[in-house]
Amino acid sequence: MKQFVFSGLVAAVLPLLMTAQAQPLPAPSLLSSTRPLVIGHRGYPSLAPENSLASFDTALKAGVDLVELDYHHSQEGTPVVIHDGTLDRTTDALQRWGGKDLPVAQRPVRDLVGLDVGSWFKPTFAGERLPTLEAALDFIQPRGTTLIERKGGDAATLAQLLRRKSLVNRVVVQSFDWDFLRAYRALDPAQILGALGPVGSRQGRKLTDAEKELSSAWLDEVRATGAQIAVWNRQVNRAAVDDAHSRGLRVWVYTINDEAEAQRLLTLGVDGLITDHPALLWKALALHLHAATSTPRPQ
Repeated sequence: MKQFVFSGLVAAVLPLLMTAQAQPLPAPSLLSSTRPLVIGHRGYPSLAPENSLASFDTALKAGVDLVELDYHHSQEGTPVVIHDGTLDRTTDALQRWGGKDLPVAQRPVRDLVGLDVGSWFKPTFAGERLPTLEAALDFIQPRGTTLIERKGGDAATLAQLLRRKSLVNRVVVQSFDWDFLRAYRALDPAQILGALGPVGSRQGRKLTDAEKELSSAWLDEVRATGAQIAVWNRQVNRAAVDDAHSRGLRVWVYTINDEAEAQRLLTLGVDGLITDHPALLWKALALHLHAATSTPRPQ
């Protein structure tokens, strides 16, 4: 019975959920979405190796609004898709070259793109290769929208790549490095940017949990970077979300893998959720929209 009820619920709200999925949309259209966005963190890393084409493909098949990925620069400055600044955790670099804590930035791109990024996750993904950022964009953009997180590298290299590929505002760019965001904004006043936060420390002092919560002061700083989105951890509250909206800012929250937490954040009015489990978030969003649109039965 429970399965039947949920199936009916999904059928009722699916058209609302998938409105933005008819075709890949430019970033400004996504920001004006009338429903919260579901964003695949490093693709769909609960089902496929993070930051791989297989992970991006799985996320796109799950209908995510954006596919998030991370990049660092190779030795010669080519952006390559990987989360860590070292190669140890998600590639076979140690087996190939020995040592440990092997920096991405000390290897040429010709070596990096030959690395296996699938075997560590599951043997069936053996042979999955580390993509360049350009290759990842070529793979994702015909079918969806990329949320690009800069982990390392200068603003000019990314700005030039997006201009060359005619992808300005066909993607969203985010970073924890707010100096990078300011530098990017100076190069391109149009591109949609997300300010990732909160930072962990300031002037050598570790911030308390209370100080990390999204607030008017943080939103002042987000605006100063030129970003249109505050991309925060779950330390958000209704007042901060309302304040952001009053300033024309959006609030996205990472990395939400719990249905109850997703429901709490959706109730606060956040505009997007970044997740390792897109299917779970679609379910949470379906239930949230159903609760918001349903009317009580007459007694």
